[in-house]
Amino acid sequence: MVRRKKEQKKRPVWGIPKGIILLATPEGWRTSVLTMEGGMLCGRLDVPINTDPQDARAAAAVMVTELARDFHNADVEVNWDPPQEPWSWTAQVTLTAENEPPLPGTDG
Repeated sequence: MVRRKKEQKKRPVWGIPKGIILLATPEGWRTSVLTMEGGMLCGRLDVPINTDPQDARAAAAVMVTELARDFHNADVEVNWDPPQEPWSWTAQVTLTAENEPPLPGTDG
């Protein structure tokens, strides 16, 4: 009998995160991660429904930081914007200075 060569599953290609949207819903905390390439990753944050909003923001920031590190070997910084609504938060995600490409004409 001939066996097929087992194909290795490739990890999904996620874009580099550039923003986070965090929503408190009756079903739980929902996130959308915006990417520099124009994509969006949506899902549920793995925290209890009654989690304090500050703790939910911290969990979302950790999730995005780990996503950037695991998939892009990049360190990012998450800065939360002042809330516009009591159930919705947004954050800007930026690459840390050590991950940014050198400017043209400079050594580095």
